[in-house]
Amino acid sequence: MSDVIDRAREEFFAEAQEIIEGLGRDVLGLDDARKRGSQDPELVNDVFRAVHTLKGLAALFGALRLAALTHELEEILDELRLGRRPLDDRALNLLFQATDICGRLLQAERDGDESPFPELTEFLATLRGDVAKGVASGSGVAPFDLDPGVLAVLTEYEEHRLRTNVESGLSLYRLRVRFELTTIDESLERLKSNAKPYGEIITYLPTGGGDDIDRIELDILLASKESLEVLVDVLGSVGADIEPVPRVGGKRPSQRPRPRVAPAPVALSRATSHPGPLGAPPELSRSASLRSVSQTVRVDIRKLDLLMNVVGELGIVRSGLERLDERLRLGGSLREIRADLVRLERSFERHLEAMQQGILEVRMVPLGQVFERLARVARQLSREADKDVHLVVTGAETEVDKLIVEELSDPLMHMMRNAIDHGIETSSERLAVGKPEVGTIALNAFQKGNHVVIELEDDGRGIDTEKLVMAALARGAIGADEVRSTSRKDILNLIFLPGVSTRKDVTEVSGRGVGMDIVKTNIGRLGGIIDIQSELGIGTKLSVTLPITLAIIRALVVEVAGRSFAIPLTNVQEAVVMPAGGVHVIDDRETISLRGSTLRIARLATLFDLRTPDEAAPAREYVVVAEAGQNRLGLVVDRLIGGQDVVIKAFGPSLRNVRGFAGAADLGDQRLGLVVDTLALLDEMSAGRARSAQDTSPRV
Repeated sequence: MSDVIDRAREEFFAEAQEIIEGLGRDVLGLDDARKRGSQDPELVNDVFRAVHTLKGLAALFGALRLAALTHELEEILDELRLGRRPLDDRALNLLFQATDICGRLLQAERDGDESPFPELTEFLATLRGDVAKGVASGSGVAPFDLDPGVLAVLTEYEEHRLRTNVESGLSLYRLRVRFELTTIDESLERLKSNAKPYGEIITYLPTGGGDDIDRIELDILLASKESLEVLVDVLGSVGADIEPVPRVGGKRPSQRPRPRVAPAPVALSRATSHPGPLGAPPELSRSASLRSVSQTVRVDIRKLDLLMNVVGELGIVRSGLERLDERLRLGGSLREIRADLVRLERSFERHLEAMQQGILEVRMVPLGQVFERLARVARQLSREADKDVHLVVTGAETEVDKLIVEELSDPLMHMMRNAIDHGIETSSERLAVGKPEVGTIALNAFQKGNHVVIELEDDGRGIDTEKLVMAALARGAIGADEVRSTSRKDILNLIFLPGVSTRKDVTEVSGRGVGMDIVKTNIGRLGGIIDIQSELGIGTKLSVTLPITLAIIRALVVEVAGRSFAIPLTNVQEAVVMPAGGVHVIDDRETISLRGSTLRIARLATLFDLRTPDEAAPAREYVVVAEAGQNRLGLVVDRLIGGQDVVIKAFGPSLRNVRGFAGAADLGDQRLGLVVDTLALLDEMSAGRARSAQDTSPRV
């Protein structure tokens, strides 16, 4: 019984998290529509229904604080949908703050945290005191000759939408449509989709007429600014009989235009970008997190069908092995058995590869999940900083492992904080230097080979490298004698050191010199690297390169000083023989020439402090060329063993902070090998002296 309850609670957390994320998207949509000078009543209704559903779920599973919040929020939303209060900045701020608190309450419920939540008490008091007085309903439908029977069955919300449309000067039309009972849902949705760009369907009611028991006849009331001819052209193809609702004292048309076949409707989807300046929500807590409380992933049933088919094929392979075993016991021909065994091995390998790929696809989720949360964070932070920001999102459909998405949420939030607080200037500062009044932040994602690149770019003030060097000198992160020999890239990388900040004043958002070092550390734990580019007065661009998945990977197994190591092939460009006498030393760094370009090399035996007996020294060495982003490095090894699929096992707490290794893997034949963290090595070797001066963590 306990297992059933636990599963039910997990489903509650998954569904509640999905509702809250959808709520955040819809509130952003309302904000965008308001900035464009329009309002989407259907979206307001969607928010109302989502909150109502969340209230019921919370009450059912005993999340009483969440239930209390959604109950009060429902009152505000009811006033909004019925037109009793305007959808202004105050209302939107309340909705944004409510969405944030809902997420935190759900996290507290998941963690079993019943400690006091003062912010909830204050917010509930605000909601209760903010319920507006009802606006007197006018008789806006009086100019139209409507059937009293229709008016009598309208809901309060439908009356409000009818009155709003009439007061806006729109015309009313009556549509009579007949639908097959077996397909009424699909047909009605198609009609609503066709009609939405041209007007709003107020209500639809069965007429009670018609003599066909397999069909139903509906009267639909539509408000539109379009002419009768346009509506007939658009809706006539679905069999709608359309006539205008006459005004009081007016005349009905003696003849309606003949319906013409309308072109196929164009399916519209909500944009992933969020145009317009971001508005003004309540203050964002510094301890807030963008992580989801749910560990579930929604899976396309077709992907599960594929996995089921592969499992069936593997069952056939197992049956084949059983038959071979029987033939061996009966003394069958070894040559024939060996040939059959080779065929079974190839079949097993093919199906196992298909299963691995299928499982990886099941784990993949779009980055849009975290990008939508970042959009809400950007809106809140821009208000705290009193700045106008335009956020543009592209590549939200790019897919990454669910685990990576969740672990990436908080580093991206820190990056967004810095972009708004440090990067984007105030409107007056931007106008003074000839920039547009509204700042722009671009959030982009795309797949590059077996990696995903996420870019966050702003058109703000950029990083002042002189101030950055002075801050690093003050912290002792770099010596005065090293400044001249330090490259611009190494200077920009100083921003990732603890305690280094170019900002003199400390704000609620940033300025303490913490954040970017955490970003680099957390991204490194995911096997990723972060690059920074910045030009003073132009802007800053942060690029994060991550593996698509941390599960099963393909690796190149190598040998160094008699020990086996695995190098992920996602980072390997090629492997070549070390050129004889071709090693050159430039700035105390070993390099080789590879096809006309200079490649820095790193000897794994030296990095890992491994000793090789003179008599066991390899006759030749190999260079494994690793690449990530703009960084390339040649890893010198003694021997190339071959490619292999490995499952990385993370280190325990005592070894978690050891740099240079991503974990361990079973290499077969009871051999255990360490998995080289090539991205960390690339980052370590390219960062130069500036970083090593402050690095106190265990080295490889």
